[in-house]
Amino acid sequence: MPIPKSSRRPLPAALLAGVLAAAALGGAGLASGHADAAEASGGPDAGTRTVEFFADSHGEGRHVRVPAAVPAEIRREKGAPAASAPDGEVTPLQKTGPSEGRLDLVIMGDGYTADQQEDFKQDAESKLASIFAIEPYKSYKGLFNFWLVNTVSNESGVSGDPTQDVVKDTALSSYFFCDDVERLLCIDEKKVDSYAQQAPDSDIVFVVSNATKYGGAGYSGIQSTAGHTGIATMSSDNDRSYLIGAHELGHSIGLLADEYQYDGYGRYPGAEPVEPNTSILTADGMSGAKAKWYRWLGESDPAGGTVGTYEGGGYYEYGIYRPTQNSIMRALDTEQFNLVGREAMIAGFYRDADVLTARTPTARTLRPQDRIRVDLAPLAKGLSDVRVHWYVDGVEVRRAAAEHTVTGKELGARKGTHTITATSVDNSASLRDPAAIRAASNSVSWTVKTGK
Repeated sequence: MPIPKSSRRPLPAALLAGVLAAAALGGAGLASGHADAAEASGGPDAGTRTVEFFADSHGEGRHVRVPAAVPAEIRREKGAPAASAPDGEVTPLQKTGPSEGRLDLVIMGDGYTADQQEDFKQDAESKLASIFAIEPYKSYKGLFNFWLVNTVSNESGVSGDPTQDVVKDTALSSYFFCDDVERLLCIDEKKVDSYAQQAPDSDIVFVVSNATKYGGAGYSGIQSTAGHTGIATMSSDNDRSYLIGAHELGHSIGLLADEYQYDGYGRYPGAEPVEPNTSILTADGMSGAKAKWYRWLGESDPAGGTVGTYEGGGYYEYGIYRPTQNSIMRALDTEQFNLVGREAMIAGFYRDADVLTARTPTARTLRPQDRIRVDLAPLAKGLSDVRVHWYVDGVEVRRAAAEHTVTGKELGARKGTHTITATSVDNSASLRDPAAIRAASNSVSWTVKTGK
């Protein structure tokens, strides 16, 4: 049965507004209109999906609605893998802390046979290395756990590579020419969900498909039993496909809008967007209202030029502005987030991860001589600048700043019952919005009882 054709016309922003608002209210939900409300609530078999893809490895993205179901000839259930194949086996490639205080990124491959699982591991490490060489991922890599899940395919390679008539029996049924779009690399969401459940936790999933052809896709606003709300697919052997993953994390973590536009879309018809990197305000309007990215206006930007208000973004040509001429949220000819995007990404990291972790249990009452220990996530020197501050009953003990181990006695707690609090504060110059600065702080407290 032929798969129905979808319209190649991008989705109107009015249709996307509800998803954007839901994403903003939902914390690390997915932004930028990658699924409408019906799709987001319907599960992996419901009708259609709106996915993002980049037909040109150096160009701007497009959104297209595709059938949620994989074509029958590709979806066929794979036979049992060889007995020696570690199908579903999970390897902690990086574990920096408990899942409740980390962003858990699950990486799985498709089109890798039992004998190619080491190839998958190398390809996954290569993609992660490229993505996490980009700021702010580089400085905040320590807030992530990476879980590799072996997904064993019966055939090497994926459907649609190199031509549309190629069909492979693979674990995740990934395929190019999704809805006849050659560079659009779709997957079976139910199979991805099943494998993701093997990991200790799943916030975001990367699928690395064993292919030489450039391609990928961004799935957002999805619901999964494993917990993740976004999937990014990318081909293994193309040296620029990692940028798809870097861009998609901009949506799922930073709640950033796409900064590109579509020819013929005309003037933006809506109210002020919820995303931090698009606005209906000009630079003068921002400054006067002290709104959006007014704190960054005029600053030299890592993406080039200076921060201002550049017309065009959120898919519309007029009446809506982006912070810089270019950025990774506009096109894949740069690896740079602009300053506004960097701040949003860092706030997003902290929305789902805590840099400060208590090593001493907080539930029991401590004696004044008991050691109180905390750990900081291993953040890189760069954009991050995290320090620990200690407080007794809300009053800071400045001499203990930056210490990771203290006692109530050392902090000067006198007779009685006291609350000892450790607070981490990120003094990064990349944070200017008070809300982002608040998001970049977390605290843990203990009760210390001294004397009678």
